[in-house]
Amino acid sequence: MARIILLILVLLIFPLSVKADVQPVSLSTLVTIQNVPFEECTRIFPIEAENLFYLTIAGINANRFKIEEIQSKTGYILFSAVNKTFLAYVVKIDSKNSLLRVTPTNNIYYFQPGIVLNLFRYIELNSTVRPVNLPVK
Repeated sequence: MARIILLILVLLIFPLSVKADVQPVSLSTLVTIQNVPFEECTRIFPIEAENLFYLTIAGINANRFKIEEIQSKTGYILFSAVNKTFLAYVVKIDSKNSLLRVTPTNNIYYFQPGIVLNLFRYIELNSTVRPVNLPVK
């Protein structure tokens, strides 16, 4: 019990460090509906396309969005978030880089930017995790 209290005190006194290039974003900015520039809906990751595809599915699931359709051959995922449907599209650039584009299906870019930014953040945080084949019983 004393260790838990000590750990909590240490975490409160010395908060975890974050990358210097990450700008703090307030919660109200992420959840307020606003016009989101198309450039903020596209990001290049230093990840193979197949791994990025699986990380995108995991990120959608982790953010509790509803997956509507998955097409692994073409690399797209349709999902719903906050009563709006989005298309996540993975494109292979080269053997080590891939592009992820997350856009609303109705081409109206007036939505909560946290939908896209949280998905990108999840992928960045888990980019070192590789998919594992599970044995079939």
